[in-house]
Amino acid sequence: MHRIVFLDRSTIAPQIRLRRPDFEHGLVEHDHTRPEQVLERLAGATIAITNKVALRADVLEQLPNLRLIAVAATGTDCVDKAYCQRAGIAVTNIRGYAVNTVPEHTFALMLALRRNLVAYRDDVLAGEWQKSGQFCFFNHPIHDLAGARLGIIGEGILGQRVADIARAFGMVPLFATHKGKSGFGRLYTPWEEVLETSDIISLHSPLTPQTHGMIGLAELRAMQRHPLLINTGRGGLVDEAALVQALDEGWISGAGFDVAEGEPPAPDSPLMRIAGRSNVILTPHVAWASDEAQQALADQLMDNIEGFVRGKPRNQV
Repeated sequence: MHRIVFLDRSTIAPQIRLRRPDFEHGLVEHDHTRPEQVLERLAGATIAITNKVALRADVLEQLPNLRLIAVAATGTDCVDKAYCQRAGIAVTNIRGYAVNTVPEHTFALMLALRRNLVAYRDDVLAGEWQKSGQFCFFNHPIHDLAGARLGIIGEGILGQRVADIARAFGMVPLFATHKGKSGFGRLYTPWEEVLETSDIISLHSPLTPQTHGMIGLAELRAMQRHPLLINTGRGGLVDEAALVQALDEGWISGAGFDVAEGEPPAPDSPLMRIAGRSNVILTPHVAWASDEAQQALADQLMDNIEGFVRGKPRNQV
């Protein structure tokens, strides 16, 4: 019988149904697991489920029964995959579940900032409508999405879906070549041109050593049209201190972020210091988290586990 341990069940909303696998098993769910609790909780487990709890070699080498680590997310940087390969531990992840939720959240941020919805809501609550003495007032600029140039950094399934939606809005999507690279073909626009000519820039790249800090002072200063910067990818893609400077000095007109360099961010972190500004929207890494997407994730998670036990592994990394 397989012993399955879910180390951080609270990373999936409580209303999402996590079905039980269709083989003989015991399943233990923990809402949270601290690093010092991992070894004890996985003792004797054959299958570990984790979303963000780190599983490193020094712990894994003490778990001789472990055969599968099922990551309840797409990113697998929380797992020492090199050790798993040496030790014969399979690792699976979740794929393709966020094709609607992340792009929709991306456009929610774009629309709210482009039309200054936060600023106008604050004004209404502060009584500015009554003070205006007429049916409307114009304290903040409002811009359409139609006709705007949207620079997309990251040409995967999410970036492609964002481009599809952009075209429906009448926008002009531009896929940037990889930073420092050239020769990606006619479907790509040079990196420098995307930075210089976009009205909105949206990040959809994975976080790797090559992409960490890819948007820094030099890149922000190159944004000649003072665009909105939207990040529903990974926090480490942007130098957050440089972002604050860019907003202070007007290099960009606003920022919509769903991710931070450290999550949760420290109260005195750069993003938290600017989170109350009317041209900044910071959401708590929930772009992926529509109920529909979370249920698809939970179902795929169990599909991965059942496939492994049947000898038909899927989504292995």
